[in-house]
Amino acid sequence: MAVLSFHLCLGDLRYSISEERRRGSTLGKIAQDLGMDTKTLSSRKPRVDFEGTKRYCDINHQTGELVVNERIDREALCGQKQSCAIHFDFFLENPLELHRVTLEIQDINDNAPKFKNEAIDIEIRESAIKGARFSLDEAYDPDLGTNSVHSYTLSNNEHFILSPKGADRGRLPEIVLENELDREKQDRLSLILTAYDGGSPQRTGSVVVNIRVLDANDNVPVFTQPVYEVSLHENVPVETVVFRVSASDADEGPNGEVTYEFSYLSIDSENLFTIDQKTGEIKVKGDIDFEESSSFELRIRAKDGAGQATSCTVLINVVDVNDNAPVIIIKSLNTPVRENLPSGSEIGIIYVQDKDSTSNGDIKCSIEQQVPLKLVPSVKNHFALVTTTELDRERQAEYNISLTATDGGAPPLFSSKTFHLSVADVNDNAPIFEKQLYSAHVAENNKPGSSVLSVTAKDTDWRQNGTVVYSLLSSDVNDAPVSSFLSINGDTGVIHSVRSFDYEQLKSFKLLVLARDNGSPPLSSNVTVSVFITDENDNAPQILYPSPDGNSFMTEMVPKAALAGSLVSKVIAVDADSGQNAWLTYHIIKASDPGLLTIGVHSGEIRTQRDLSESDSMKQNLIVSVRDNGQPSLSATCAMYLLVSDNLAEVPELKDMSHDESSTKLTFYLIIALVSVSTFFLTFIIIILAVRFCRRRKPRLLFDGAVAIPSAYLPPNYAEVEGAGTLRSTYNYDAYLTTGSRTSDFKFVRSYNEGTLTADLTLKKPQSAVDDLEGLDADMSDSLQV
Repeated sequence: MAVLSFHLCLGDLRYSISEERRRGSTLGKIAQDLGMDTKTLSSRKPRVDFEGTKRYCDINHQTGELVVNERIDREALCGQKQSCAIHFDFFLENPLELHRVTLEIQDINDNAPKFKNEAIDIEIRESAIKGARFSLDEAYDPDLGTNSVHSYTLSNNEHFILSPKGADRGRLPEIVLENELDREKQDRLSLILTAYDGGSPQRTGSVVVNIRVLDANDNVPVFTQPVYEVSLHENVPVETVVFRVSASDADEGPNGEVTYEFSYLSIDSENLFTIDQKTGEIKVKGDIDFEESSSFELRIRAKDGAGQATSCTVLINVVDVNDNAPVIIIKSLNTPVRENLPSGSEIGIIYVQDKDSTSNGDIKCSIEQQVPLKLVPSVKNHFALVTTTELDRERQAEYNISLTATDGGAPPLFSSKTFHLSVADVNDNAPIFEKQLYSAHVAENNKPGSSVLSVTAKDTDWRQNGTVVYSLLSSDVNDAPVSSFLSINGDTGVIHSVRSFDYEQLKSFKLLVLARDNGSPPLSSNVTVSVFITDENDNAPQILYPSPDGNSFMTEMVPKAALAGSLVSKVIAVDADSGQNAWLTYHIIKASDPGLLTIGVHSGEIRTQRDLSESDSMKQNLIVSVRDNGQPSLSATCAMYLLVSDNLAEVPELKDMSHDESSTKLTFYLIIALVSVSTFFLTFIIIILAVRFCRRRKPRLLFDGAVAIPSAYLPPNYAEVEGAGTLRSTYNYDAYLTTGSRTSDFKFVRSYNEGTLTADLTLKKPQSAVDDLEGLDADMSDSLQV
């Protein structure tokens, strides 16, 4: 079922027309005023809604115009009220709109002045003096303003003229005696009084004034005041006295007897009031209803026995009482209502009608139950039925809503109305994951196809709207699609590994898991899954210095005067693992003199434990083991060769240090040296010169004193830190030694992070240096034997 969207327009439309327009005539172009064409207006099902039974106008769907549907008579609708208007509601659907339309009715001159009686009879004493004034009945015209009675004229005669004041609008007409009467000559006169309105074309009304000439009557009745104003509550019982007027006449006898009558009654008061001719009491004879008319104007004439009369005005203001209970009218309600309408959507319009005025007509309308709806006041006594939250059919599918309207009277009156509202189900709930963020820890070297973790999403909709399907959103991990790393079961949400992970290549990555329902259109949500690869101790330490391969020969020289704690050399190693798996410790597992040298457990620095003495062997061989802190621990070993000497000339058997493990070879070389010493003396001299030349070419191979380890031995992105194994290159240290000294230790050590070799610059030992050193070793051994 299609459901409309709602919008309540609070703007008013106002039109002004004259009364008595013929049926079908145009009142206003409402489609144009609302900014839409006639086709759009017709498709939105426009309609008008009046409070009463009569439909004074209607909408022309073809032209988009408001047209007259019933006769509009201003006098019948509003009487003598200065302002007259008709109010009605104009509705549009899809989306729903309400416009309050006010139709102002303008008066036209459609009524002629009219006198109450066909003839006016008065009696005048012949003794009346010149200039005496006599009041006549006034004419009544229900039109307003210039269209009402404007002036009077009197037919020509020799005795009376019309008073200029009485001829003005708003005053009773008066005739003035111009020439004295003579009853013996003429005892009766007939005059024509004509009333004119101010309309165009002008309308008139006439009455015959019959004058009877009598004997002397000196006085005219006089009211205590010309205008009386009284208040009268509506709904008072019949025969209730409204007011009592009083006029007196100074004459005696019949000439002083005053009688009272209405000289003028409006149409709406003709059947509501009576007056006692003798006492002047005005009484109620009909139902006084404030909602029909809020005020009345009565013209009363007092006449004595001789026919002389005067008049006064009684203004009656009707006081409203709270006699009308509110009436609840559901102007518009579309049910069922979709459950996904946003909060604040209008789903209906409620109108509360109360004919009372002032505080008696002040309306309060409320919803009795605790429901996700509220009433928002809009145009006068109209309320928009608005959602306060999104409706959810899964929680409640139907509502029985009770409305109560209360007025502001004392005591207040109220009324209630109940209506039914249904909620239509739509796919308005996306799947929701149980967690906002998922994380999984996977050990490296895992088995492909193993389960990593499971994600779960729930959808509270029904049936296919609540069925959830899982998938991985496309993304890249290390320039490879995420699907090459993980897969997910679309029905269960279990994530499996596709490959074996290597912590040294990939430490962590993120992916998005999508959960989608089967609604139309489908709704979905996603969640971030963080996968962390945990390190396994699968990499043994790697010794960078001294070189662990057997293709090179490195010898460290230790000055004879080295004191206890002097730095002799250093072992540098790294581990590709991380954390405790990369925490390295250094141990001497074999030494020529175990009490002479020691190694820093965490730094790998080799230092003397005591001062060197003459009895210490010139040759010191060490085997160092480097172990990590993994479980199980992995290790690597290297051999170091140390010479206790201040210079090479003091070394008797250099070659013998590198071949200590082979005593037979040493003996063989010694025999050769003894036999050949005399023969190769010259060769010895040449070898000595060669050794000195090699020392100048390769100063870094045989160090004077303590050893400065080049940073190029470290692998890319690693640097050595004393006591802490290996760290990234952002924490880099270097050591500085004095130049030209054979006995000095480190002078100072400072940390720095500038000038570090880049990853692609690695210091390597050329093979030529190794060959030269081996040859030098052999020749020096021969010479020493000699």
